[in-house]
Amino acid sequence: MQKITVAKGDGIGPEIMNATLEILKAANARVEFEEIAVGEKVYLSGNTSGIEKSSWDSIRTNKVFLKAPITTPQGGGYKSLNVTMRKTLGLYSNVRPCKSFHPFVSTKHPDMDVVIIRENEEDLYAGIEHQQTDEVVQCLKLITRPGCEKIIRYAFEYAKLYHRKRVSCFTKDNIMKHTDGLFHRVFKEIAAEYPDIESDNWIVDIGAARLADTPEMFDVVVMPNLYGDIVSDITAQISGSVGLAGTANIGEGCAMFEAIHGSAPDIAGQNIANPSGLLRAAVLMLNHIGQQDVAELINNAWSCTIEDGIHTKDIYKEGVSSKLVGTDGFTAAVIERLGQKPKTLDTASFSKDVQLNIKPYERRAKAKKVLKGVDVFVDWKGEKADELAARLQKLNNELRLTMITNRGVKVWPEGFEETFCTDHWRCRYEIENGHPASGASIPDILSNALKEELDVIKTENLYEFDGERGYSLGQGQ
Repeated sequence: MQKITVAKGDGIGPEIMNATLEILKAANARVEFEEIAVGEKVYLSGNTSGIEKSSWDSIRTNKVFLKAPITTPQGGGYKSLNVTMRKTLGLYSNVRPCKSFHPFVSTKHPDMDVVIIRENEEDLYAGIEHQQTDEVVQCLKLITRPGCEKIIRYAFEYAKLYHRKRVSCFTKDNIMKHTDGLFHRVFKEIAAEYPDIESDNWIVDIGAARLADTPEMFDVVVMPNLYGDIVSDITAQISGSVGLAGTANIGEGCAMFEAIHGSAPDIAGQNIANPSGLLRAAVLMLNHIGQQDVAELINNAWSCTIEDGIHTKDIYKEGVSSKLVGTDGFTAAVIERLGQKPKTLDTASFSKDVQLNIKPYERRAKAKKVLKGVDVFVDWKGEKADELAARLQKLNNELRLTMITNRGVKVWPEGFEETFCTDHWRCRYEIENGHPASGASIPDILSNALKEELDVIKTENLYEFDGERGYSLGQGQ
């Protein structure tokens, strides 16, 4: 018997969780439930994290968490509990199967069967933001080699376990050559370890366009966090409905399973919510804990219900659906069909082997790291880059001012008058003789900047790693 932690959440959460638990019990799932409270009520009780310590203890002890949608109160600086949970528990992999259920659920893509695997912990979702000037705010995009290796290796192991033929990588490394470039580079390294699985890579914009137009081209798609968040919702929607999709958040120790839709407070308490998303998440949970027999039973009963046209309002369609039901009616229909197998939709048959062989991360030998200069970011209200450069050149020492950019575009030397400039300037100082810069040169520049009454808001050291430049050029440089 597996103990799992459950949270009924907010809005329609209690209704769809009750429906899901009722089906699990009827299918004789070998689980027992430990309920915790998370979400809006906890937030509004004065707990700004949205979760109590005892609830964390339950999740960490049981290792498996089935969660209904929650509401994060507007304003007040409340942080997303979903993001907090994923990162705090190390749930690095977000797995979202997106399959069409043609002809019973409307879709333009009847043969679609794609799995989106999204990195879940880093990228822009680190949430490190700062306002630096009157006109400019910054969000740091963090991509790490361990994060890339874990999620990409997970994608290939997933494809291997579930007999998928291809893994595709989506990035934007034609623009973000260091962050997305690292993700793409690690993808190619790991793909070489799986010669029996095809691999390809796409720039995320055209990849997403082709996925929306011709999803049959893709099998498993892996990508960084932000792209994955957007693309996985698009993929779920074009398969039929976001409301039908469940997702798994997998870590080395814990796992969390949830529907991908929100708490929908506008329809709460009306017995019209579709529990399918959370129920399908529960099927992923059963797979994870090794109860494939129960997962198959529930998945097939759900498919039979969809085939028989017993549909909730969100997917009901005249001429296709046979009966409009609410949450309770849909739940009863699934339970009634336990033991049946679908005639048109695929019959679920899950592998009895559920263990993915994720090789532990091995830190590489330390690179030779050489200081080559510094980017000094300045809050300056002037408009002429030449005027700013004249003041900045007074700070030259062994490091010389070589470039000024504004919003990434080179504006000095030889900038264009047409380039619009804000009050946020990146001023690059570099060593000229090719030797490493001394440790004293950067503090000297900053000290002299104070004397020149220049408002330095940030610095970024410029390094080479094993002879390769570890920083981007200015646009137009």
